[in-house]
Amino acid sequence: KDYENNNIFRLRRLRNVGILAHVDAGKTTVTERMLELAGIINQAGSVDDGNTTTDFLPAERERGITIQSAAISFSWEWHNYNHHHLRDRHDNSFVDIHLIDTP
Repeated sequence: KDYENNNIFRLRRLRNVGILAHVDAGKTTVTERMLELAGIINQAGSVDDGNTTTDFLPAERERGITIQSAAISFSWEWHNYNHHHLRDRHDNSFVDIHLIDTP
């Protein structure tokens, strides 16, 4: 029973996110901003500057485009969560995001 409850709790906190849009619509920029807001990176990179987290191939950095899909996982805190004293990884103020940044 504990195993089932733990799995249900884990799945309730899990979000699978795929960012899909037309070319040059800002998919990687959204990904960078989410990583920055989640505290994974200190500053969002720029596609034009070739310093994004998910565009790691040399051709992607040179051309300023995403060529290959990239997946990254991180914890996301609900930014409008009101109970500041309860914030830890064991309550519902956090969800785990599995994000795919597509070309």
